[in-house]
Amino acid sequence: MRRLPILPLLCLAASGALAADEVFVADSVAIRGYDPVAYFTGGAPVRGEPQFRHEWNGVAWQFASRENLERFRADPERYAPQFGGFCAFGMSRGYKVGTDPAAFTIHGGRLYLNYSLPVRATWLKDTDAYIDKADANWVTLEHEAYER
Repeated sequence: MRRLPILPLLCLAASGALAADEVFVADSVAIRGYDPVAYFTGGAPVRGEPQFRHEWNGVAWQFASRENLERFRADPERYAPQFGGFCAFGMSRGYKVGTDPAAFTIHGGRLYLNYSLPVRATWLKDTDAYIDKADANWVTLEHEAYER
């Protein structure tokens, strides 16, 4: 009987734990438990419900309705916030920071969250340039630990 080396298996098990730093998690759910689909369908932050929960990208996401859960399940890349739900402006500056659910923008069909409403106001002054910078930074910061 062939035995598998234990170190690679431990690394595989640990890799699931690392995914949480690729998505902004608070209160054990992605983006503070807010429904990412609701930003698109209702234009506002809406709290998700525990009974409408879905695991994706290594973390739990919550939704306000079964319909929103199914929309997300069918196309998570469309609805998930950019930069894992970390502050898009912070990402443009080269760091991960949490977000305020009310500080959001839908731009180019994508959801961007910001740290606060004042930060969002800055973000809106030159959104395209900030997105370019954030995209470049995300390549290196995506897998780095989130320093709370």
